Amino acid sequence: MTGTALAIWGFVGMLALIALRMPVGLAMLAAGSAGYLSIAGWPAFLNYMKTTPYFLFSNYTLSVIPLFILMGAFAERSGLSQDLFRAANAVVGHRRGGTAMSVIGACTAFGAICGSSVATTATFGRAVLPEFRRYRYAPGLATGVIAVGGTLGILIPPSVILVVYAIATEQNIVKLFEAALIPGLLATLFYCLTIAWIARRNPELTPSHPRVSRAERRTALIAIWPVMLVALIVVGGIYGGVFTPTEGAAVGAVAMLLIGLLRRSLSWKDFLTSLLQTAETTALIFLILLGAEVFNAFLAFSQLPTNAATMISEAGLPPYAVLATLLLFYIVLGAVMDELAMILLTLPVFFPIVTALDFGLPPDEVAIWFGILVLIVVGIGLTAPPIGLNVFVINSIARDVPIAQTYRGVLPFLVSDILRLTLCAAFPVLSLALVRWLA
Repeated sequence: MTGTALAIWGFVGMLALIALRMPVGLAMLAAGSAGYLSIAGWPAFLNYMKTTPYFLFSNYTLSVIPLFILMGAFAERSGLSQDLFRAANAVVGHRRGGTAMSVIGACTAFGAICGSSVATTATFGRAVLPEFRRYRYAPGLATGVIAVGGTLGILIPPSVILVVYAIATEQNIVKLFEAALIPGLLATLFYCLTIAWIARRNPELTPSHPRVSRAERRTALIAIWPVMLVALIVVGGIYGGVFTPTEGAAVGAVAMLLIGLLRRSLSWKDFLTSLLQTAETTALIFLILLGAEVFNAFLAFSQLPTNAATMISEAGLPPYAVLATLLLFYIVLGAVMDELAMILLTLPVFFPIVTALDFGLPPDEVAIWFGILVLIVVGIGLTAPPIGLNVFVINSIARDVPIAQTYRGVLPFLVSDILRLTLCAAFPVLSLALVRWLA
């Protein structure tokens, strides 16, 4: 059997294990180990496993992941998400669709201190669903807004997904964070425009409520200054070169802990829960990293990435046609697979293909631009049927809302996501302008 055929069977076996409900990380580890053994044999495999996990997990750059997760956990347990929503709702909530826009705005701000989409979705699901019900929003639209708002947790820097992409492709994390800012803010704008369109087309879905007083608005805005200050320090410090991403994450985690303690909104139980949540999430991510590392080593032995890159290069297809095909594949795969595993599995094959194409950009800018496009399609996969992890998260909280209603609520936002993806693909400057300016 040829190496390419063996690699294809490896993918089939891995997907079969996932379908049998084996954790994604273990499925990749099992399939990768079997493929590695079939090509290299036991001595080479044991020698590889003797050193790879140590060198993988001792990578200093990986320490940024648990620190960003911990910062988000402290923010969630301290009730800062509710303060962000109240402040946004005090400003625009009286408009038709304003409460939904407030969720998007609050998720944008929360994304600057939490690099996890699932955590953002769960946090705002618990915080704002009662408000949606109080103002009698359509249930499917309410849960749909929270699901798509949760994707801003990875689109707005800092983002765990971008950190993993940077490590996997050996790119600069700071430049990727810089590149993600404008597309992330575009997502906020497009989501708010989508809500405005829904409110105008079906006013009964988005009831308005009375305007709050100036005193209430002032109180709500004053309450969010700590979280905005931390976001400014962390993101601004990373962009300005004051901190490395790891140092910025550490500063942010400590700052969030101090804010929670000073506000007396973070109890000892909340502190322990935050640590446990961080440990569990980090362990899950690291298991996926190890599984992907072994599977990708098997793919390297099979020569599949090299053969695929050569085949596409010799096909003579226009670069943008190849890019569109890869992004479409990402969207389809993202709808049925964990986003982190999807990125780690496909990058060894797709990244050499993209960087070998001529887009009229330097190779390092192509790598950064492609990373942002991957980030956008990952966000689409988090809400797209038939899986859409964020949809399942919000429906585990809003059990009285049928999941089909949530998917219908998400569909208009998916259209805006496709439009944003098209713009960012057609105009790389949207991703690269800030990188070039801050260089």
